[in-house]
Amino acid sequence: MDEARHIASLVVLARPELFDAVKANLCLLDGLELHQQSSAGKLVVVLEAVDENQILQRIDQINNLPGVLNAALIYHELLDPAGETE
Repeated sequence: MDEARHIASLVVLARPELFDAVKANLCLLDGLELHQQSSAGKLVVVLEAVDENQILQRIDQINNLPGVLNAALIYHELLDPAGETE
């Protein structure tokens, strides 16, 4: 790893009737992985980006997807190539 990477975990709450469409739209976003889901419309999402601004922009994108009720940041970590984390 040559540069610092930001890893963030989110909980995304979606309308149950639009759950499949929300998942499909999330999968189109770069640097995003779906990790867990529930039939109640909850998803655990992990983001990877080069800076905090990209994380914030991605959260805004997710919140603006049709069927998304809320995307909440749960965890954020900076992976430093020098081996130090914040």
